[in-house]
Amino acid sequence: MIENILVVDDEQAITDLIEIYLKNENYNVTKFYTGQDALRYIEREKVDLAILDVMLPDMNGFTVCQRIRENHHFPVIMLTAKDEETDKITGLTLGADDYMTKPFRPLEMVARVKAQLRRYKKYQPMSKPDEGIISYSGLVMNVNTHECWLNEETLSLTPTEFSILRMLCENKGKVVSSEQLFHAIWGNEYYNKNNNTITVHIRHLREKMSDSVDHPKWIRTIWGVGYKIEK
Repeated sequence: MIENILVVDDEQAITDLIEIYLKNENYNVTKFYTGQDALRYIEREKVDLAILDVMLPDMNGFTVCQRIRENHHFPVIMLTAKDEETDKITGLTLGADDYMTKPFRPLEMVARVKAQLRRYKKYQPMSKPDEGIISYSGLVMNVNTHECWLNEETLSLTPTEFSILRMLCENKGKVVSSEQLFHAIWGNEYYNKNNNTITVHIRHLREKMSDSVDHPKWIRTIWGVGYKIEK
């Protein structure tokens, strides 16, 4: 099945460039130049991944991302013209799965799109069909539908948050390093020891689970090593 990629940027040269490279990889590409047009399209058509520019004429990409996360869980990659840590953290906090800074290398964009789609649609650790439900002390995850509940309340998780929590649960009682989490989700392409992407996603997970660093009920930080969920 051909995946449908949504590209939202008010610079036509950028959307055309992304379209050329993604179509060469046999993806279907739909382009919009405003946030409102993109949101209307999302509500009536199937989208597998969205690439959003931060600066749009009618609303910023952060708002579009936030609106998407109200009802949808497909991966979102943010584009920003500013190489500022605050922009990256804001995007990840509002539900983005990855970010790229303009100007970007088109082949790297393609690689990141592939990595996100591979993780979202095909990343399935060795498991039996009857292991589609992960249940642990009030936390329930359906790995087939990407749904999650905590104490019978729905947890709205992004695909990346779901993958991180799933990996921690599948390794409960063991410490999982940031490097292991990063490689499992994004592959080997972008890892460096100063990357704080996992830290941001862990923080957002804790907020949604009403957890804390100092008195963790779920995710414990093992300083200098990684994270774990207790047995």
